[in-house]
Amino acid sequence: MNRTVWGSLGVAAAYVCWGVLTIFWNLLSEVNSVYVLSQRIIWSMVFMGIFIACTGKWPEIAPIFRNRKQLITCFVCGILITINWGVYIFAVSSGHVLDASLGYFIEPVLVGAIGLLVFRERPSKMELTTYLFAVIGLVYLIARTETIPALALLISGSFAIYGAVKKNLELTPHASLFMETLCMTPFALLFAFWADSAGMGSIGVLSGAEFLLLPACGVITSIPLLLFNIGVKEIPYYISGILMYINPTLQFLMGLFYFHEDLDMNKLTAFCFIWFGIVFTVADHLRQIRKKTVL
Repeated sequence: MNRTVWGSLGVAAAYVCWGVLTIFWNLLSEVNSVYVLSQRIIWSMVFMGIFIACTGKWPEIAPIFRNRKQLITCFVCGILITINWGVYIFAVSSGHVLDASLGYFIEPVLVGAIGLLVFRERPSKMELTTYLFAVIGLVYLIARTETIPALALLISGSFAIYGAVKKNLELTPHASLFMETLCMTPFALLFAFWADSAGMGSIGVLSGAEFLLLPACGVITSIPLLLFNIGVKEIPYYISGILMYINPTLQFLMGLFYFHEDLDMNKLTAFCFIWFGIVFTVADHLRQIRKKTVL
């Protein structure tokens, strides 16, 4: 298989992992969500540190501490990814997987808006159509329910801004993730120690082998991200644009059929608007693939 096929498989595998890992986070639903978040940060840093050590990439890390701009950017990215991870963990543990799915469906809209307003990027007509239907779906949901889907907007907004801030960060993906989690680790450690001493941690909630779920947080966070970052370098943007919908689609199916969450007519209608809009972008990307294949 050529590099594009391998890259596509790597990116697809990452999205599949992100889509079905709701099952893993649900295993920790009885544990305080912020405590789980702190463990995810700590063990992700540990796992990435081991990965960097084993691959001999430590020389990439030291110069970051001498570059104030990169260090500040890593700290800001760490805050944003912490918000994203934390809200997502809370959404899963509190029975709002469908809201998390909605967040990742509308994330491309926010990414496109940031690209247009901040980076002066010009989306295609098909992408603009997708964005329009996503906005219609979101406005419809807000108007009908008279509530703002806060979890979905926090998940999508934090990740969209995270990507924008990270856009000009000239670091390898593994170095960036390591530094982002390293910047947040002191805060995570402080909360973890406090929570355990106050009886709000995992002691008394988990037992025996269940404690292995905590270091597993780092593994299941880092491996899909590495697969994605390795694969995305080998494939054109339009292929990634199709594969990116694997994650929220699987999350939607998990929320509906595995967790048996309620899907009322208002939310279903909003999803239908969003899905209809996605058809335009996917069709455009498929056209680009066929064009490249013919050439």
